[in-house]
Amino acid sequence: MRDGNEVRNAVSCSGESRPRVWGMKLDTLDRIARRQHGVVARHQTELSSSSWQRATTNGTFVPIHRNVARLVGTADTSRQRIAAAVLAAGDGALASHRSAALLHGIPTVDPPPVDVIVPRTRMGDRTTYIRGLDGVVVHRPSDLMRLKPHRQDNISCTSILRTLLDLGAVAADDVHGAVGHALTNDLASIAAIETVLQQHARRGRAGVTALRSALDDWAIDAKPADSVLEPAMRRLVSAYGLPPIEFHPFVGGREVDFRVVGTPIVIECDGWRYHGRARDQFERDRDNDAEFAAHGWIVLRFTYRKITTRPSDVAAHIRRAVERWVDIPAPDAA
Repeated sequence: MRDGNEVRNAVSCSGESRPRVWGMKLDTLDRIARRQHGVVARHQTELSSSSWQRATTNGTFVPIHRNVARLVGTADTSRQRIAAAVLAAGDGALASHRSAALLHGIPTVDPPPVDVIVPRTRMGDRTTYIRGLDGVVVHRPSDLMRLKPHRQDNISCTSILRTLLDLGAVAADDVHGAVGHALTNDLASIAAIETVLQQHARRGRAGVTALRSALDDWAIDAKPADSVLEPAMRRLVSAYGLPPIEFHPFVGGREVDFRVVGTPIVIECDGWRYHGRARDQFERDRDNDAEFAAHGWIVLRFTYRKITTRPSDVAAHIRRAVERWVDIPAPDAA
């Protein structure tokens, strides 16, 4: 008969005293929780329904959903809430839409709404908030293509291609930036996204229009769109305490991406596809840089990929340049 203590010491056959929660070793719970961002489901434990209830009542577990909880003391994070929702939704559930976008590293609002896809055979055919999963948007799609589970941060989720398509169904304004991030970071190719659009295109399929529009923009534009580039750089500047920047100023008769205010430093962001790969564009960039240098401007070039994946390196380069050139008067910007 298990006692009602929250945690008790039990003597193992080796004589070692080991902490337990009603018969289950805490180190076993810890191992499970560490793999899942601090959360556990009852079916993963040795606990009966009554023991699980006592553990939540006495504070060992912090309940999130029915039979899913986080260990006390673990941080409440977006990834933890996503992991808990996937566990609570049962076999076959996948983090999807905005949640999958976060797991794939796509810049999004934080915390984003929690989205999961569940097998349609287990539920209805519409998106809704279901009882027992408070704050979780559960999707039951009729489009079952490309739903093979992928794992990101050890959470089962939709693939990047399915995520881009589904994102357009719930947050169309975010798709342009998501496509840019996926292309820039080699998570997807234009050809692969084109294939997805062809396979999923059918009357009434939400998300197709937004993804098609975003892909058309990125297939033509050789560099990140302002809607992606400016927020990314401003986040970097704020996070690393860099001097203020001016977006799209005119310098030497040309519009540039950024200028560090009060300095002769210009920052240009190379495009995801053509800059450095297409010879003509490469040479034009260098001609422009030489012209700027002749008039006293210092040009720093970074790729969008480096800005988003290696921001500390970019910040260090900018900081060193500022320290070197901050006392040098900026040329006439005209």
